[in-house]
Amino acid sequence: MAAHFGRRLRKGAATTAVAAAAVAALSASQAPGATGGDHGRQAAAGASAPVPGADGNSATGNSPYYTDLPPLNSPNPSPSPSSTPSAGTPVPQGDGEAGIPATVLDAYKKAEAELRSSKPECNLPWQLLAAIGEVESGQADGGRVSADGTTLTPILGPVLDGNGFALIKDTDHGAYDGSALYDRAVGPMQFIPSTWAWAGRDGNGDGKKDPNNVYDAALAAGHYLCRNGWDLSRQADLSSAILSYNNSQDYLNTVLSWLEYYRTGGHSVPDGTGGLPSHRSDDGTAHTQSPSPTPSGPPKAKPGSKPHPKPSTPAKPGGSGSPGTPSKPPTPTPTPTPTDTVDHLENAGTPQLTAMAGDTFTERISTRAATKLGGAVAKVRIRFTISGGTDTTFTGGESVATVVTDARGVALAPALQAGEKTGDFKVTATVVGRSPKGVDYTATVTPRAADTLARTSDTPLTCTPGGEFADQVQVKATYRGAVADKVAATATLTKSLLDPSENDQGPYFKDAKGKTVRTLTGLQTDAKGLLTLPKLYADDTTGTFLLRITTTGGAVLTVELKVAAADTSASPTPSPSTSPSPSASS
Repeated sequence: MAAHFGRRLRKGAATTAVAAAAVAALSASQAPGATGGDHGRQAAAGASAPVPGADGNSATGNSPYYTDLPPLNSPNPSPSPSSTPSAGTPVPQGDGEAGIPATVLDAYKKAEAELRSSKPECNLPWQLLAAIGEVESGQADGGRVSADGTTLTPILGPVLDGNGFALIKDTDHGAYDGSALYDRAVGPMQFIPSTWAWAGRDGNGDGKKDPNNVYDAALAAGHYLCRNGWDLSRQADLSSAILSYNNSQDYLNTVLSWLEYYRTGGHSVPDGTGGLPSHRSDDGTAHTQSPSPTPSGPPKAKPGSKPHPKPSTPAKPGGSGSPGTPSKPPTPTPTPTPTDTVDHLENAGTPQLTAMAGDTFTERISTRAATKLGGAVAKVRIRFTISGGTDTTFTGGESVATVVTDARGVALAPALQAGEKTGDFKVTATVVGRSPKGVDYTATVTPRAADTLARTSDTPLTCTPGGEFADQVQVKATYRGAVADKVAATATLTKSLLDPSENDQGPYFKDAKGKTVRTLTGLQTDAKGLLTLPKLYADDTTGTFLLRITTTGGAVLTVELKVAAADTSASPTPSPSTSPSPSASS
């Protein structure tokens, strides 16, 4: 969290202890997999176990967060001031807890609307974004944002250098967080740069993806919470999504508390006037305490706050020890993690990657993590990121996927699903949490194709001079025996089998203005692989003519058209006489 949050304290902080009881009940009833006792942070107080199906790296890098809880009162408007409040009567609006700065609230609601359209099955409520925004940044530092939603001053978490926090080495060269050595969580939704690199979105339409902009950050958070096919109306998926944002049971409980609070009401307040929380998970005032040993050295103080007293308990091994006692020998260098031993990534035998538009790629990308001497490294998270001008995604609709290497050091990316945009694109494999050189894979999406065309009717196509053909030409396209839908086609009335150039006489089509045309482009088969041509007309020229239909992929069909005068050689059958029979006269 940004250290400057300590400048202002939120009203109602005293309710934290009271509200803790509500969280305990909420945890028991709403948080599957909750554990007792140790509820602290991963780096400082032991986070809960990793979430199954999560990407393996939280949005925030498990940075500290605000632990203040909402009041137990409903945020709905109270009765008029003249009425006497009774037990359970809601408190008046305006105490900060329910007041969300106008621009920040607008960003949450716009993100909800976009996700309702792009991923309706996710069922993302704006109140969840508000709950996370409150816990992560106090609603963008109380709404200190510009008109376009950009924070007036950067909101930065602590340096993730492994000193009381996770160790995440620099991934953005300091572009977002100002540190060229280690990463820091950035912006109102506290994304670490390595997560923003693939999760970032442009929420305000200015052509940029800025983690310091609340519109961009809220939309990115919405998409992040809606990955993995999660349906946030299901409690299990909701819990998994929140834990993937910050892997702590306390974090889950706190966010759920605010979510339920905002669901019962909430209102807009002017930008810059929102209330701020005052308790953080890393300042020793969290609502639950970890049984972990007291950290060495005083906690980092917020500007404007008094320094915490030095702990009287012995420091962790390797620290300076308590005053007056001999210094302990330095702690031996810890054993490197698997990620630390990765020297490079290499292609593990990925073949040529090609698929037609709309198809699933039959081959999958395979990457191997190796040590400097070429040994395999297992249990390393590999991130695969799609870039380029096509709309190809991994199965499930995402452009990023994270896979853990197996015992051979190999990570097999999910299957690629081609969209409708053709051309080349790139997939880059990188190590999560480290920056050795990645591996790039080039893939190609080709146009939809057909290898066979056939008429759907065997009725001869004939016409008299100056007339119109009674039947329209309809063909069916297939590719390797399967229906070939959305395949581009061209139809041309040609001069002969040997001369496929456009004819200047004989049958013709009409364009929208009724003008004669003998070549049709921009045609496309339908979902059943069918292509029905417009009505054909004949000029005064008689004879046999050819219609040539071609498709992407090489399928060609030539259809005969005959124009001949009406057959008058056969004598018409005499009509029966209508004269009275002679025998009938008298």
